[in-house]
Amino acid sequence: MGFRKSFSILVVFTLLGMGFTGCKSQEKSRTMTISGEAQGSTYSIKYISDEQEDLKPAIDSILLAIDMSMSTYRPDSDISRINAGDSTVVVDENFRNVFLGSQKIWKESGGSFDPTIGTLVRAWGFGPDHHRIPLDSTRVDSLLQYCGFEKVALTPQNTIWKKDKNIYFDFNSIAQGYTVDVIVNFFLDRGIDDFIVEVGGELAAHGRNTEKDKNWVVGIDDPLQGTEGRTFIAKININNLGMATSGNYRKTITDSITGEKYVHTVDPKTGFTKKGSVVSTTVLAETCMEADAYATTFMVMDLERSKEFLKTKPELHAFILYMDENNEMQKYMTEGFKALLLK
Repeated sequence: MGFRKSFSILVVFTLLGMGFTGCKSQEKSRTMTISGEAQGSTYSIKYISDEQEDLKPAIDSILLAIDMSMSTYRPDSDISRINAGDSTVVVDENFRNVFLGSQKIWKESGGSFDPTIGTLVRAWGFGPDHHRIPLDSTRVDSLLQYCGFEKVALTPQNTIWKKDKNIYFDFNSIAQGYTVDVIVNFFLDRGIDDFIVEVGGELAAHGRNTEKDKNWVVGIDDPLQGTEGRTFIAKININNLGMATSGNYRKTITDSITGEKYVHTVDPKTGFTKKGSVVSTTVLAETCMEADAYATTFMVMDLERSKEFLKTKPELHAFILYMDENNEMQKYMTEGFKALLLK
């Protein structure tokens, strides 16, 4: 197993006109497609190149390496060993990149993004074993002592220092986006410039769909659509950007005794699951790792705080769906996102 998200992707990304049907090539158009299972989900890639070599083994090797580094679903992964208290693990470049990226966004977000929240994520029942324990304010407060990115560090020896052995890393809200970035760099290093990569709903696109002589277009599903037919709430052009979505609309846990529903998003500051007005957030950024992390961040932040934060980060393009006081869904878009909308 891999980075099975602790929630179902709310806004399903549809890669319009891409036709992911397996590993094949079309000599005339030089279009290649690769797909498979990865990180508790699936992946799909389309690229345009003169190269006819089957790149699926290389992609699968990348996915396995990242799993072995940061998958909490693998007891033999580095992160699982670190979470179990092994302070001798020397982490690889993948772990280091995600750790440092997490640290940066933790600081920028004022602690709204924090992958050391794993102990509470597990307690609420969204961990690898899906086991929930009874929680009240006293119990939550006691678990908060095991959270906080200021309590961990990457040492010069590339080991991980934890202030308390019970601190539990959970990179599920950033590692899948990072995985996309690694695959992006793999293609760029091979001189392949026109492609779109999707792993578990997170994606990035570079260049153009030269086969159809147009930009890559991505459709975002309407989260309130019924079971009959498919409707898109937005369609955007995407080029040289990473894109990710987080949402609370579908993935919940219901208390068997009280009947109360709990959403998957845990606020690192309070320790409680977040019940806000925001239904979902879609973020585009220079890297998919950043998009992935900030999509989660804006689920934790209140809507108005997210809007103010986004004013300071014009390089982030955000699309936020939220429910108003009449329980009707509304949209908020940054100017950068509006510029990407398919006219």
